[in-house]
This record gives sequence, C-alpha cells and structure tokens, in this order.
Amino acid sequence: MALVAMLLASTMGTTALAGVAPGAPGQAAMGAYAGKTGIGTAYHAYGAQAGKAVPSRVWFSLAKGVVTETMYGLIHEVQLRELKFAIQGEGFLDVEDADTDSTTSYLDVDAAGRPRSLAYRVANKARNGKYEIEKQVFTDPAADTLVVRVTVRALKGGTVTPYLLVDPQMAGTGGGDKADVIDGALHAYEGGRHLVVRAAQGFKAASVGFVGASDGLSQLKAGGKLDADYTTTGDKAGNVALAGALAPVTGEATFDIVVGFGDSAKAADAAASATLKRGHDAVLAAYNAGWEGYQAKLAPLPDLAKEAMDGGKLLYASALVLKAQEDKTHPGALIASLSAPWGDTQKADKPATGYKAVWPRDFYQCAMALLALGDTDTPKAALSYLKTIQVGPKTPGNHGDGGWFLQKTHVDGTPEWVGVQLDQTAMPLMLAWRLWRNGVISDADVAALYPSMVKPAADFLVKGGTAGIGWNKETIRPPATQQERWEEQAGNSPSTTAAVIAGLAAAAELAGQAGDEAAVKRYYAAADAYSAGLEKATVTTNGQLAPKESKAGYYLRIAPTGQPNAHTPLAVRNGQQALTEDAYVDGGFLELVRYGVRAPGDPVIKASLAVLDDETLPENLRVKYTFHFDGDTTAYPGWRRYGNDGYGEDRANGANYAVSGTSTPTQRGRVWPLLTGERGHYELALAAARPGGAKPAEVNAIRTTYVRALERFANQGLMIPEQVWDGVGSDGGRGYKAGAGTDSATPLAWAHAEYVKLLRSLHDGGVWDMYAPVAVRYATKP
Repeated sequence: MALVAMLLASTMGTTALAGVAPGAPGQAAMGAYAGKTGIGTAYHAYGAQAGKAVPSRVWFSLAKGVVTETMYGLIHEVQLRELKFAIQGEGFLDVEDADTDSTTSYLDVDAAGRPRSLAYRVANKARNGKYEIEKQVFTDPAADTLVVRVTVRALKGGTVTPYLLVDPQMAGTGGGDKADVIDGALHAYEGGRHLVVRAAQGFKAASVGFVGASDGLSQLKAGGKLDADYTTTGDKAGNVALAGALAPVTGEATFDIVVGFGDSAKAADAAASATLKRGHDAVLAAYNAGWEGYQAKLAPLPDLAKEAMDGGKLLYASALVLKAQEDKTHPGALIASLSAPWGDTQKADKPATGYKAVWPRDFYQCAMALLALGDTDTPKAALSYLKTIQVGPKTPGNHGDGGWFLQKTHVDGTPEWVGVQLDQTAMPLMLAWRLWRNGVISDADVAALYPSMVKPAADFLVKGGTAGIGWNKETIRPPATQQERWEEQAGNSPSTTAAVIAGLAAAAELAGQAGDEAAVKRYYAAADAYSAGLEKATVTTNGQLAPKESKAGYYLRIAPTGQPNAHTPLAVRNGQQALTEDAYVDGGFLELVRYGVRAPGDPVIKASLAVLDDETLPENLRVKYTFHFDGDTTAYPGWRRYGNDGYGEDRANGANYAVSGTSTPTQRGRVWPLLTGERGHYELALAAARPGGAKPAEVNAIRTTYVRALERFANQGLMIPEQVWDGVGSDGGRGYKAGAGTDSATPLAWAHAEYVKLLRSLHDGGVWDMYAPVAVRYATKP
C-alpha cells in the first residue's frame, strides 16, 4: 500500500523533495513505426463477463524487434509509443532496434507450425556479437496489462547491463505527459490515463526525463549511467521517457516486466501487481487458451488450410489478426489496421486514430472473411454495430439527409471523416443479406433490421440526398459517388457502382422478406437502371491507354462527369498532376465480376484487363508489377491502386508519405497485396464460369500464383502489408526489397481478409463474395 499512496501523492504534486528532470517539454513527439511484425491482445468471448466490462482492454504491436504502440481503453487510444532495451557493455552502448538483427515468431504453434495464439517470441542478435535478447510478449486476459519476459545473454565471456526504455504516449499524445519514479516503479500519466511499469526483480536504478534532454538514453550516452536525481518531471508536461536499469548479466538472466494501465495510478499499479502475482506461466497459459479456444470454433479452418501453399500458417495467423482488430468496449467494431501509416514521421501532438478506426468498406471485408472462417458471432455483432455509424437524426452535428454510412469513425461512432462513399452504404446491406442467407440472423431479425437500417440506406442509394455534417453539404446523385473506394475522387466509379447494384439487390431481397413489395420493385428498378447505364458512364472508347486493335474500350478508374469520352481531368490528389480521366485505370472493375454484375468473360472486362496488365505503360501510369523472391523462380503479380497514384514514399529521395506535412509531385503509391487477392478471385470466377466449372489445373494455377503471392508478401510475423516495394525510385537508404512491406501500414486487415476469402472461394469452387440474386439478374455467360 505504500507504493499506491506514494503514486497517488505524486499525481497530486506532493513530491517537492524529488529531483526534477530538466529540459521540458523535450523533443517534439512522433508516432510509432507502422511496419508491424506482430499484434496482440487477449481473446474474450461475447458475454463471457455477463454484462461486465471486459477485464483486459490492451492491444500491443511489434516492429523492428521492439514493442511499439500499445493501446488501452478503446482500440485507438495509444498510451505507449515504444518499449525497448539498451544494452551497455565494455566499450559500447547499443539500442536493440538500431543495433540488432531481429526475428519474430509465435510462442504457441501446432505440429504444422501454424500459430494458435498471438503471443510472440522476439529474438534480437547483436551485430557486434556480444549479446542476445529474447522476449516473450503478450497480455494478461484478467487485467489491463502488457507482459514482457526478457532473457539477456552475454556472449564472448563479457558482462552486459540491460536498461529498460519506455516512451509513453498517454491519452494518445506524446507532448502532455508527466512521469515519476516512486518506490522503484516507473509511472507516467496524462489526465485520467496512467501506466505503471514494474519489474519482478526490481530496478537497480530508475529515472525519468524529457526526450532528447534528460531521458534515460540521453543520460546513458552522456554519462554512462542513469541519474538517480531525476525522479520526477515535475509540474511541467511534455514528451517524457522512463528508464530502469536491470541487474548486470554474465551468462544469462531472465527478467519479467509488466506494464499496468488504468484510469488512476492506483488502478494501474494494482493491475501490474496482480499480473506479477499470477506469474508468467499462468498468465501465458490463460492467454493461449483463449485464442486456442477461438480457433477451435472455426470449423472450416483445417479444410481451408489445404488450399494454402504454406501449410496454413498465414491462414491461422489471419484468423487471429482479424479477430484481434475488434474493439472490446464496442463489440463488432472492426478497424482497418492496428497501426498509423508512416507513423514514425507523423507528429503525435494531437490524438489521431490513423488506421485504428472504422471504415464500412474495410469493415465489410473483415466481417465476410470472419464468416468464411466459420465465425458467426463476430459478423453478427458487426451487423448490429453498423447502426452506430449510420447517419440519422441522432448523428452528432448532422443537419442533412440520412441513411448513408459515415466514411470513417472512431469505434464509439464519433465521426472523423464525413465524405459520402456509396459503396460504404451498399456493403452493410450486402452483409445483412449474406448473414440472413447463411442463417446467422433470422427472419425476425430481418423484420427488425429492415425499417431501422436497411430501408434508409437503400433509399439513399436510390434517390441520394444532401449531406449536412461538418464540411460536407454536397448533394449526392447515385450512382455517382462523392468519393470512390480510394477516397479521393467524385464521379461514376465501376467499383462503387458494382457495390451499389449488389447492395440494392440485397435490399430488395430483404424488403421482400419484410413484406415491403413496393420497395422490392423500387430497389430493383434502380439497380436495373444503374446496370443498364454502367458502360455508358464508365467505359471510354477513345482512351489513350487502349491497345490499337481494341474496339471494346476499357473501364476508367472513375468518370467525373459520367462522360468517359470527355477526357475530363481528375482532381489533384496526393501531390500528383491532374491527368485526364482516360489516363487512369485501376482494378476496381473486377468488383463487377465478384458481385455478379457482369460475367467474367464480358468483352469490356477482358479489354480492361489488357490495359490494367500492360507493363509497357509509362512508369507513372503503370499498374502491374511482377516480383521474384529468393529461392523461388515464380513471377508473382502485384498491382498498384491505379496509375499516377501518389499515396506512398517519395521516389526522388525515399521520404515517407507527406513527411513535410504536404504532398509532393514525386510521391508514388506502391503495390497493394490485397489487389493480388482480388485478381485471384477474378481468375477463379473465370474458370468456374466455363462448362464443367474450374478444372484442377486452373485451381492449382490460382493457388501457386495468387495465393502464394500473398503468402510471400507477408512478413516474418505473418502480417500482410498495405503496400509493398515496387522497386521504383529511391528508398532513402532503408534497404527495401522488392515485394517486401514499406513503412505505410502493416498489418492491413483488408489484405488478410482478401487472403482468407480467396482460400474459402477455392475451397467452395466459387467466389465467396458472389451475390446470387445479382448474378442471376445481370451477369450473362461468357
């Protein structure tokens, strides 16, 4: 109780006798590196706590061999930027993320090496050959704590001293924190968010300070030891850091570190103490048991693994990764990624979600993938959650028409971006129909859902409306969208129109079940009209990218005015020059086949593929690239989002996206692995549409090309990146390898979902996302 009392005293400013660290407020705070090699959290079944709060609301991530952004509370609320070790030895001071070579693996795997839990082993080998660090990282299912067991090995007969370095980012920012050393524990806080770091063996010395001025690493570099006088950062807030010296190591030693989180110093310390009392082995066993139990409920998992090329390793990891990226306060709230793109070069002076937020499009992909895995509980919770982010009279700040779904929100429904993307309004309808047809929701559920969510959304897809929230006051006239799936351009988009037609067909079927026959006719009439006008609004027949012998034309990425032969310039985005609409092609038209709007052998589809796959196009317009990996002679395909994409690293100097705060003309969007999955689905649809269905050789070709490509794009921790390096331009000395992830964002849930769905599609012999009412009504045989 003495520690708790002293911690509470410290937060009330009663530590006047303690030595105050100088240098407030410290260096400007930055976010965390986004290329994760692992993410983790404890698994909790719905209703396991009988209405009580989930006992563990902590998520962590790994990158470069260290613990990176760690969240407590809601899934986007970062409290810890980084936790790592410095190693001091005879004549050297190393920091593990800069001076070691790291490998990440899973602690709990089955006999085939497939992950069963999101508990990790991180092994870091010193480049100077004088030490090794091995860490086990996981959370406690029974407490708001992060557990790190570290084993340090001194090599070549030497002695090394490990120092724990902790960089808090309390309440989601790095510039408003305070810190104390109290009774040997490290404590940081801002407002009502606290963390306490305790070592089972205790710290031999401890210190706090301001980053770049008086933090522990700065002290070690300057004087070779921690300054025992720096026991508080005082009354001034800033970018603080915590440091604790562990016992010198000759040979090998193991230390248990626990970070407790809470809404008070008392709660954070109690959580850390409880985890330490339970002990490493018991906590790890409980953590693993939770995830093993979840996987055991996924009945299709073993059969889907047979479609994989790696024995199922990426599949088993993907099942865990998709489920882990769900908030625990708001069940069903599925986020895009447990990372912030290019986070380490983005300022952390204000709270920001990055990709730790809800986009209905990414959300749909994840829910459908989880359903493909045999998880019915999460998609059902997801469908229920969607009401939270549908615009209506109760949406904060809304004065416009409702029915559509917000572009991007916090998991609690707080609006963040308010553009209207019609595919994101259609996809909830598609998910609802699919869950109904799969027996996940009942006829009675449909009757209740129809008037409250389905009808308002479908009505918006028919007649549109005027937005009235935040900056957005525009009138939307479907099927033209304010933003397409890349969130950058307005107009008629093939991918958006595909979703809108499928969404309206789904709504019509649900309306029929609910007894609203007038709506059935209205929704199908609108879908029919959108389908009939599709080519006229999105296919150019005089575009600059078409092969001379082609007469079919090709689908544009988007036609701003719905007149694809008008050569209308697109809006300037990501610093790129505005080219005319016919200079842009992307793979979004494949969604027309995926959902059943057009047959895979449709002439315009085939002609558009020729343009999409043209590797002789100028580098800025080229979309397709092929990759070769070490020890593998296969050429694996990958695609950029679209030609002239600027959402990526600067090709002139390798700088991260918008590192200066503004986009530059030399930025370049790279290859997105999820698009390889989309293409695999198309190739399966094409093969399955032929008489007799897909032949074994065709299925095997899809597996060895598209499935294997996604497995090769994944990193050592089995995380699939948002973007991989395409080899164009400078990488800024980062040493990127072609086909390996960039610093954008890893893991991307959508990419994992695409991989899972491709395996399920191969298993079933047909595309998982195909909507039968759509295909029957619109697609004709090739």
